[in-house]
Amino acid sequence: MRENPMMPKPHKVIKIDLETDLESTFRIEVDTPPALGQFYMVSIPRIGEMPISISGIGPGWVDMTIRNVGKVSRAVHSLNEKSILFLRGPYGNGFPMDEFKGRHLVIAAGGSGIAPVRPLLEHYYRNPDEVDKLDLLFGFKTPDDILFRQDIDRWKSRFDTILTVDDACGIWEGECVGLITEYVKNIKLSEYDKMEIVIVGPPVMIKFTAAEFIRQGVSEERIVVSMERRMSCGLGKCGHCKISEYYICLDGPVFRYNEAVKLVD
Repeated sequence: MRENPMMPKPHKVIKIDLETDLESTFRIEVDTPPALGQFYMVSIPRIGEMPISISGIGPGWVDMTIRNVGKVSRAVHSLNEKSILFLRGPYGNGFPMDEFKGRHLVIAAGGSGIAPVRPLLEHYYRNPDEVDKLDLLFGFKTPDDILFRQDIDRWKSRFDTILTVDDACGIWEGECVGLITEYVKNIKLSEYDKMEIVIVGPPVMIKFTAAEFIRQGVSEERIVVSMERRMSCGLGKCGHCKISEYYICLDGPVFRYNEAVKLVD
């Protein structure tokens, strides 16, 4: 009898880390490691289901950083360690790791967009020789919204990093204040055929950050983005995430920008 692909399976929560007042990272037992950039459909019976990107990968577990903003996420935030969470997946395609090898890679993430690139950054932290150079550009609304502070401090020790906040709120001890787009020009880019840019965040942040890199001479084909869109089935059956001929859950969520820029509802 064939297994029902729509049937979620129970997985144990083994660790919960509070990141901000709204976000927590849940470490969940899994049998098979996903690809970097994939996502799961996360559910609680009789409550609902939601798509969540992977924010960490290890032997026998994945991390998911979840913002407490809706019915399902509120229910997830009420769980404790050793609670059971239901998952389907992983789904979607991941980051083109082979295409990044030997290149000057720039990763720009806005807000919770840092979560999907965190496994990518951990990979290069452990394997820095896989890329020629790595620059990081992170933007958050306020200092209180900064995710993965200890990780960022570690990454800073190895990679050139710009961390900025939109509003310092009078308590920011960092050097940069302003929108992430204002600091693209501070990154010294390499020759065209050595560059790869990864941008993850809200759609408006992706649009204007990509525009700044293009203004600096980077082509759309050298920019990789991860699309945020409300996936429902994860299997390309319901059409909820369909834009033009693309299903974000199957063809994405990772796209080259020259393809993503055409995805207009």
